[in-house]
Amino acid sequence: MHDHGAAMTDPLHTLIRELEQDHTLEQPERLRERVHALDRLEDLLLHVSDARACDGPLRQRAQALHARLSTVQQRLCEAIRQAIKQGAGSQVLHGWTTPGQSPVADGYDHLDALVSDVLAFEEPTDDIASLDADMVFYQPTPARHVLDLIDRAAISDRDVLVDLGSGLGHVPLLVSICTGAHCIGIERETAYVEGARRSAASLQLDQVRFMAQDAREADLSRGNLFYLYTPFTGGILRQVLDRLKQEASHREIRLATFGPCTDIVAAEPWLVPSCQPGSDRITVFKACNA
Repeated sequence: MHDHGAAMTDPLHTLIRELEQDHTLEQPERLRERVHALDRLEDLLLHVSDARACDGPLRQRAQALHARLSTVQQRLCEAIRQAIKQGAGSQVLHGWTTPGQSPVADGYDHLDALVSDVLAFEEPTDDIASLDADMVFYQPTPARHVLDLIDRAAISDRDVLVDLGSGLGHVPLLVSICTGAHCIGIERETAYVEGARRSAASLQLDQVRFMAQDAREADLSRGNLFYLYTPFTGGILRQVLDRLKQEASHREIRLATFGPCTDIVAAEPWLVPSCQPGSDRITVFKACNA
């Protein structure tokens, strides 16, 4: 008779044996492979249906392996956190990217897992307010696109970046770490703002501020580069773009976009893109009526 429990746990047994024999996963530089291994372990443990098979030695081996790889990851993240506090975060974070690679699409990868741990993001414990019409469910900008934003916009410590709809603060935090720029996150959801502030404080990032405000009402006078990862659509986006146009009427500003809002921003006659606009990559626009 076919042993259903054994059939369900065979993939887990095979994976554990494979990972136990691969000691290179404990080398810090094997980030991509280690994150993939941790994801595979968690996925299989979650989906194996025979509880009896998973409660014994097999589960213990899987948990021990997961703990060992997680410890390597924690040590790596703590080393990066210390580097950030000492002002060397840019070199360390760029060391995990592929030079010359132009990122496309909005999926997440091993770099996002690393950044999430380094920035010590916490899931909000408070209730998240329901979204008003034209507001978009929060998703962070993939880390590789934040680094691409830094390169495409040539951000320096002379810039003031304003992230409109900053969520947990990925963009302001990473930009500040990598460039020394002053960064302001504007976010309507208070729980996200409080989490972002905790992340900034834990890394001693004094040049980052997070404001619990509506982008339609926030003070935009300090920024010279505004970032939008499609945080809202329709009438809200229209009002924000009109406010930015007013800012551009008396000083030089730029906009950087990612996602579906890029096509709408590209249709604005007062903005000129630095390259062919595309929703799957960062696009930088310069105001032409300053």
